[in-house]
Amino acid sequence: MSDQEQFKEQLRQVSRLVNGIMLIFFLMGAVVLYVMIDPQLSLFKKEAPDTYVTVEPEEDDFDKIENGIHLRTGLKDAEGLMTVVNNCTNCHSALLVTQNRMNEERWKTTIKWMQETQNLWDLGKNEDIIIKYLVTNYPSQKKGRRANLQFIDWYELE
Repeated sequence: MSDQEQFKEQLRQVSRLVNGIMLIFFLMGAVVLYVMIDPQLSLFKKEAPDTYVTVEPEEDDFDKIENGIHLRTGLKDAEGLMTVVNNCTNCHSALLVTQNRMNEERWKTTIKWMQETQNLWDLGKNEDIIIKYLVTNYPSQKKGRRANLQFIDWYELE
């Protein structure tokens, strides 16, 4: 074999080697690009089975009342309950409404204040229903700083 033929053979081998390396880099680039586009590799995952599961809807009665108490809010069941729930618990917890035990005059003043400063809508005829419900079921109480402590197991200090 002459030097020229030997050189051509070596050139072909180098050319095949470079082509092989380029092919490997191209395939690696394609794999990296696919992983960047679909990191979950969803093409290789099994498809979901064609079975359907039927779920029975649970009956959730938001306005359920047990033992005279509206379960969702804890308010007493009486005339005007749903009006209070629909108008007061949009902004307040029912506990906030019930802890503010006021007379009719103070409730009217509070509602007027909320309308002027807190953007409470005009209650219209519902205002009298709400006030009557609150005054009847959660009347104002006279009490001191706090209620007396009960059911305390006292002990003597030594």
